[in-house]
Amino acid sequence: MWFSIGMIVGALIVGLVWWLKAKNAYLKWYEWLIGIAGAALLVFTIQNIFGSFAETEPKAAAMFVLVTGLPSLILLAIAWQLALRRFRTVH
Repeated sequence: MWFSIGMIVGALIVGLVWWLKAKNAYLKWYEWLIGIAGAALLVFTIQNIFGSFAETEPKAAAMFVLVTGLPSLILLAIAWQLALRRFRTVH
């Protein structure tokens, strides 16, 4: 399972870098940092959800979604909006 998750995350990162180069855009260091922290927290959340369901603990899985999943989505949205707003002002 970790191999497939790593392949998907790696493909997404490569796709993001190719798309940024095609659009002649760049990301600041703090946008990369916020995005990586959000993505790592999202992968952590997904792993813990699967683990909780494997141990037949659906309430624990729901708590993981609230405690770590929601902040990961917020971090990813912040990184996306920072990059989008700067990209719109430049072009």
